[in-house]
Order: sequence, then structure tokens, then C-alpha cells
Amino acid sequence: MQQSWNSDRRRTAIGRNALSVPARRALADRQLTPDRTVLDYGCGRGGDVRSLELLDCRITGWDPYYSPEVPLVPSDVVLLTYVLNVIEDAAERRQTLKQAWELATTVLIVSARLTWEKAKVRGQEFGDGLLTSRQTFQRLFGSSELRNYIEEVTGTRCVSAAPGIVYAFKDDAARLGYLAHRIVPDAEWLASEDTTSAIASLADYVERRGRPPRVEEMPRPMAEQLSRLKSGELRRLIRDSVDGDKAKDGGKRTTLNTLLFLAVELFSGRGPFGSLPFSVQLDVRSFFSSYKEACQRSDRLLLKLRDDAYVRGAMHASTVGKLTPTSLYVHHRAIDQMPTVLRLYEHCASIAAGRPQEWTIAKLKHQGRAVSWLDYPEFDADPHPRISSSYLVDLKSLEASHISYANSANRPLLHRKHEFLAPDDPDAPKYERLTQAELRAGLYEHPHLIGTENGWEAELARCGRELRGHRLVRRAND
Repeated sequence: MQQSWNSDRRRTAIGRNALSVPARRALADRQLTPDRTVLDYGCGRGGDVRSLELLDCRITGWDPYYSPEVPLVPSDVVLLTYVLNVIEDAAERRQTLKQAWELATTVLIVSARLTWEKAKVRGQEFGDGLLTSRQTFQRLFGSSELRNYIEEVTGTRCVSAAPGIVYAFKDDAARLGYLAHRIVPDAEWLASEDTTSAIASLADYVERRGRPPRVEEMPRPMAEQLSRLKSGELRRLIRDSVDGDKAKDGGKRTTLNTLLFLAVELFSGRGPFGSLPFSVQLDVRSFFSSYKEACQRSDRLLLKLRDDAYVRGAMHASTVGKLTPTSLYVHHRAIDQMPTVLRLYEHCASIAAGRPQEWTIAKLKHQGRAVSWLDYPEFDADPHPRISSSYLVDLKSLEASHISYANSANRPLLHRKHEFLAPDDPDAPKYERLTQAELRAGLYEHPHLIGTENGWEAELARCGRELRGHRLVRRAND
């Protein structure tokens, strides 16, 4: 049944010159692909529809005011973008979400404005939201509240893709395929223009994954090139080309990645073996005696998150990140090099309430269970980058909070940048040289003063120094 919404809500529809944040997220997560049909349910002025058409998406948009004539037909993907916010009637809001769910055959993507945006919305209380001076309605959600609401209405386990963006999948296979994309590294294939280069690419895959691929996992041109070889000859060529130690290390990584995936899968709702992505099924068969054994090991890994001593021990053992008395701070380039239980820690928080679109450093508390994603937009360019925002998820309550430093006159900043990176990061030596120069200049003698912009500038002046890029020099007038 085609639903009619109050026409006053048209005032909340904005003109877009670029894709909305939820649409960009869905593209990055491979939910919007040319082989899927897409319905933008409540598309407003149709900005996302036009942009996605240019990206070869088969998309239609329906809106009760701007496009009421478009028929509502089931589609692989249904976008419900900032619609729930503007419906003032709770029963109608629920019915709208329910109908969007019924129209989706693969995944429903719901986005809504969050409570941390309350300062941007001026109005008086009306029902469970705010009525603005323009006579428009805004219902703001908490991150976990939005996810719980969608789960209640759809009756399915949902995944938070980002703050305020929730994916509700129609079946386990689609949900687990999405989780695998987030956790298990994509297969990478070297270019293979002939049989020799195809074998080299195959050997590279074996060294990184720890097992040979099935034909179904290979790029089609490679599969066609290798099909000319007999199976025994192909196995011999692989054996002669593969570095055994690298393949062994690759097998260990794949085993840990599989355990991580299965633990996150349990956190968000575990499905049967047949619902796992095909490559993950092959990993389980290659590195575990059975799916049951793999699940038991991953369950033990998940239980270890409750063990304070174990988590602290993993933080002390981590070869990446900066450890403080309360937390471990790790740059996003090094996040996958943390011990598996810490990677699980970070992933569980991201599945529960969404990992933000922009972040630089993850902060994992070992006193309590909470993850913060801190954004330092100029981390690489600024020798002492200033924080832009912080998004925290408490794993005990699943509540999320957001702090913006955009209007702060004295922002916190970072020192010793190399400590947040992996030791083999190409930028680490440059950052460490700066740290050593600052130590010699006496800039760290009063650590309680240098954590903010004003304090740091005062210490630079006291020591007669200034920064030119990542070089510390004497001030010209000293």
C-alpha cells in the first residue's frame, strides 16, 4: 500500500550536490552495486538518486511530495535516509520503517540524525522530538537506540555501519558477507597476462592466505590461463614457487582472522556454516578440524574480553600503539597489527554503535570496556595535530557519545606521534627524530602543560624554539 505523509515534511528535504553520507557509506561497503536494484524510499528532491544513477546504480526514488507517482516495488536495497527523524507520529514512523523493510529483498539501510546534533536543532518539545520554528519535526536518536528500534520493528539482528547508519539484512548470508568484508582482508591478485605471471600471482596468494585458492575465488582470466595445466603439474609449480615460511605465516594470519570473524559473528548473531561467505568456509576447512572447533575457539576469544588481566596483558604485549595507565592508543594504519583480542574489542564496539567515517586513532580502555575513535585530520602534515572530534562507545551499556572540538579555542594536541604507529611505518623515523629533538630542547619537562595548544605554544616560546614542518629550530629572534 502506498503511504501518504503530511506534505509539510517537504521542508526538511534538502537539495544535494553530492552523495549523502549514508549513500557514500553504502557504496564503500559494497551494498550499492550495479547488479542490485535500489529504492530510495522518501528520496526528497532526489539528489542521491541522480548521483547514484551516474555511478551505474539501478535506482528509483519515491517521495510522498516530490515523486508520489513512482510505483513502490520490492528492490534489493532500500534506502531510508533521514526519514524517521521527520515523522512526528510514532505509529506512522513505525509503519514507515516496517513498509521499507517489506520492500527490501536484501538489505534495508536506515540513517537518522543523532542526539549529539541537538545543539543544531532549535525548537520546542513536541511528542518525542522537537518542533522547529519552520513547523518541521525532528526526532533525534541515540546510536544504540536507533539500532534497537530497527531490530524491534524488523525482527532481525542489525549492524551499525557508522554512527546513525544501520544495516538490516534479510538473511544471514548477506549479513555475514558484509561482516567478512569488514574483517577478513580482501583477496589481492597480482596482474597475470600469461601463465607464468598467473602462477606467480597464485603463489603470492598462497603465501598471504596460507592455502591455495579454489577456482571460484580466482579472477576469471587467471582461472582460464591455469585451466590449461594439469592439476598435478599445477600443484608442483605452486610447491616450487611458494616460500614455505611465508605460507606458514599467512596461515597463522588467516586462522586469527577467521577466529576474529567468528567471534564478531557471535556478537552480532551467528548463522549456520552454509551461510558463511565461501572463502571463509574454505578457511575453516583448511585451518580447523571442524566448524564446531572453530566456533568453540572463537567463543573463548570473545569471553576473554571480559577478563581485565588478559586484556591488559594483550595491551602490554602489543607491538603497536601507545600504552598509558588507562588505555591503548593505536593509529588506524596499525590497527590490524594489534593482538587478535584487541582487534575483536574494537570491532565489537564498531558493530554495536558504528565506527565513524573519519578517524585517526582508536583508544581502547583497559579500565572498563570502551572504545573511542579520535579524529586528527592533519595527523601526517601537522607535527602536533589538533583533535577534531571524539566518538566513544561504551561496550557495557552500548551507549555512544560524541564531542566536537571544532569551536574550541584551546584544543588538545598530540606529541610523540611515532608511538601511535607500527615500528615499520615509513613515517615513524621522521616523527621519532622530532620527538628526540624536542626532548633535548627541554620541551617535555612539564608534561602537564603541553597537552593543549596554548600550553604547547607557551613551552615553545619558553625554550626559544619553533617548528618548521617536522623540524625543530631556534626562533629567529633568540
